Amino acid sequence: MDAATSAERLAALMAERVDHRFKGLPPDAEGLTLAELADQRRNLFTAGFTTPLLSLSAERLQHNLDLMETYTARHGLAFAPHGKTSMAPQLFHRQIEHGAWGITLAVPHQVWVARHFGIRRIFLANELVDAAALRRLAAELAADEDFRFICYVDSVRGVELMDAALAGAPRPVDVVVELAAGEGARTGVRTEEECAAVADAVAGTRTLRLVGVAGYEGEVPQADPDRVHAWLRRLTALAADFDKAGRFTGLDEIVVSAGGSAWFDAVADVFAEIPELSAPALKLLRSGAYVSHDDGHYRKLTPFGRVPEEGALEPAFRLWAQVVSRPSAEQAFANAGKRDAAYDLDLPLAQVLRRDGRERQATGVSVTALSDQHAWLSTAPGADVEVGDWLGLGLSHPCTSFDKWQLIPVAEADGTVVDYIRTFF
Repeated sequence: MDAATSAERLAALMAERVDHRFKGLPPDAEGLTLAELADQRRNLFTAGFTTPLLSLSAERLQHNLDLMETYTARHGLAFAPHGKTSMAPQLFHRQIEHGAWGITLAVPHQVWVARHFGIRRIFLANELVDAAALRRLAAELAADEDFRFICYVDSVRGVELMDAALAGAPRPVDVVVELAAGEGARTGVRTEEECAAVADAVAGTRTLRLVGVAGYEGEVPQADPDRVHAWLRRLTALAADFDKAGRFTGLDEIVVSAGGSAWFDAVADVFAEIPELSAPALKLLRSGAYVSHDDGHYRKLTPFGRVPEEGALEPAFRLWAQVVSRPSAEQAFANAGKRDAAYDLDLPLAQVLRRDGRERQATGVSVTALSDQHAWLSTAPGADVEVGDWLGLGLSHPCTSFDKWQLIPVAEADGTVVDYIRTFF
């Protein structure tokens, strides 16, 4: 797909008309295109938006994009951020404009979305064994010589299934052997000996090409800096051993890939130690949650917290809810719940309250539970909370925030909405 077609498909997103599909938009915007609504530059707080409403900070989103661009360049890393976090093609392209090599995804549907919007380099952090998906992938590769696709293999059985489904395909599918992060971890080959057996199976096919090794350090059991560094050194040693054995002969580059959002500083450390190989190493980092960052899980675990001189990501999400019940001095309820807020790791954090156009800290207010459509609020003595107040909530774990919203306004600090991000889950 050429750049013009890609741009046309992105523009088509903004030609969609506002209707019942999109939560929180102003009722009087019904029938407008998203482009027309964006051009109106409405204010999030005074121009008819309704709660619950998820918004992205324009300034913080830009800061995070800039920071990871400079970070990966500083450490000599290629970058394929995990797109499953947002499934937002507009953000995919902004990440690529900020230096990303490509986009990491997890399942076939996500690949088709990315391809529809012109993403040319995709790393699938999963073993792909679905025959129908593999046949479609083969057709995509045959139709576009510029399309680069890489996926995991983690079993001989998986290699056999892929080979059978891809029989007769004109281009081989590039694969990397996934090294598991340890016993009891998620996917991946458990031992180096088994990795060699999987690599041998790949070499015995005409439909697959071994291009490197990969894994996910976030699954290291009882992860701490020492354990994570040790596993990453196993991964880079596996790449070196495979190279010495001639498994990468004829390649222009050798892929070595890792990187979630909790330990990418360790990835940078260890990937800097990769010895000279028979071809240049593509040191591919895959951290994706940085785009919006969060106010919970990753903020407590951020690599920038361990290495503050590198900078700091900023949480870009805020979920706005309205206080709809104040049954006692100790309790209140807001109209956002599990359908609206990430809650798989930590509950939302009460941050600010708005009343009569004024914003203040949500002192003495905390979220204690979520129902389907209510946030349970504990209110300390003296907490100034009234029915009708807007409550701004910080969210934990961006991976389960984007998926609850098909359309997310991007607002500047004063509330001016400058864009709308469309998601595809």
